[in-house]
Amino acid sequence: MSNHQHVDLARIARETMLKEGFYPDIPADVQQQAQEIDETAIISKSTVRDLRNILWSSIDNATSRDLDQIEFVEKEGEDFRVLIGIADVDAFVAKGSALDDYAAQNTTSVYTGVRTFPMLPLELSTEKSSLVEGDDRLAIVIELKVTPDGSVTTGDVFRALVRNQAKLSYESIGKWFDNDGAVPDEVSRLPNLESQLRLQLDAAQHLGEARKKHGSLQLETNQATPLVDESNRIVDLSLDERNSARDLIENFMVAANGAMAEFLDRLGVASLRRVVKTPENWPRIQEIASELNDKLPSAPDALALSQFLERRRVADPDRFPDLSLAIVKLLGPGDYVVRIPGQESDGHFGLAVHRYTHSTAPNRRYADLIIQRLLKSSNPSPYSVGELAAIANHCNDRESAARKVERKMRKVAAAVFMADRVGDEFKAIVTGVTPKGTFARIIKPPVDGMIVKREHGLKVGQQIRVKLLSTDPERGFIDFAAIQ
Repeated sequence: MSNHQHVDLARIARETMLKEGFYPDIPADVQQQAQEIDETAIISKSTVRDLRNILWSSIDNATSRDLDQIEFVEKEGEDFRVLIGIADVDAFVAKGSALDDYAAQNTTSVYTGVRTFPMLPLELSTEKSSLVEGDDRLAIVIELKVTPDGSVTTGDVFRALVRNQAKLSYESIGKWFDNDGAVPDEVSRLPNLESQLRLQLDAAQHLGEARKKHGSLQLETNQATPLVDESNRIVDLSLDERNSARDLIENFMVAANGAMAEFLDRLGVASLRRVVKTPENWPRIQEIASELNDKLPSAPDALALSQFLERRRVADPDRFPDLSLAIVKLLGPGDYVVRIPGQESDGHFGLAVHRYTHSTAPNRRYADLIIQRLLKSSNPSPYSVGELAAIANHCNDRESAARKVERKMRKVAAAVFMADRVGDEFKAIVTGVTPKGTFARIIKPPVDGMIVKREHGLKVGQQIRVKLLSTDPERGFIDFAAIQ
């Protein structure tokens, strides 16, 4: 056990939140407002469709309690009718309330691995507005028709009363789907749930194949999450690896967010869009392809990039996550922008879609809560274009800050975990070349750090060997030397 394990990780997480401009401590009046919410009374007064008899289920991380979505699929001839229920958080968080003001400040839940800083109090986000198993909950339901070729038609979007029949996890469902093993107990205990999940998988695979044909990028960026014991000591760094259960939810959520953007366009209301612009760093992406004896066109082309990535996944699956990381860095992060009806707007390059918003995680993201209000009160809109623009800019700022907090805490955890391996050599990939320094990630274990010796001339995506020079857990510093 490293002698650095005495480091107070929760303290460092909170201090990092403060440094990045977050409000990590939920004020007493906000907590009290969440505690005073009578969800039973609110539900009983709501005039919505009653869909509690449907065999809804959710798939999320095993430890997640802030459940934002549930799913159900049925066949209609050769087509699939897909229903995706999203937690109706707006039903409990009034615009301008203390709860709303606090959520508007942070705009996102921040997950550090050692402590979660929720956007909304846990009494709300993990209980009253969470789509927890076995309880009646309010939801906004997005209806989709999926054809065998994976094309999607947006149906209705409406409020409903729902009941999650089964809280399932990516880990157990993915293992079942991918290894064709025994049906998990949480599935077999409910009549018809096995066939329902297989139907969901079938519909999601059609969506996934269509996304590939349109050029959606299938990336694998393995981020290490610290596993801590009861004493908050790091015992391992865990990777959330892709599996069919994660792919199922991703395909459904991408379809649902595209459908919501289309539905808001139908309403003729200004709204928030999620965009990833055409990459300015395309020449470096071309260069990476050339270094791998492949070729990309001179102009940015999502389909060509998607096909290149698929070739590399097949040719070198072990290194594919590292290639994915380099591409993600070069594409840059997504942004929120205001979509004004009748005006052209950027699409999402990485997903190869023209209409996209964030609407499927309102317990965790403020932009999604705004979308619910726009949906319910489209005429007149509860927000002016100027107000939406200010919200979009603030969400972008806070999302960038959240990435910094999460990245810092991954580094703190990694520095603790790696403290006893100073002097060891590792395979690595260059992940960033900036005025602040040159950065790399070692492959096993997946740990990020700065190259402080022999860093000159290195490029993003380049595969190298590094030597671990030092760690500073308190500051999250890990220093490497490149081995020439």
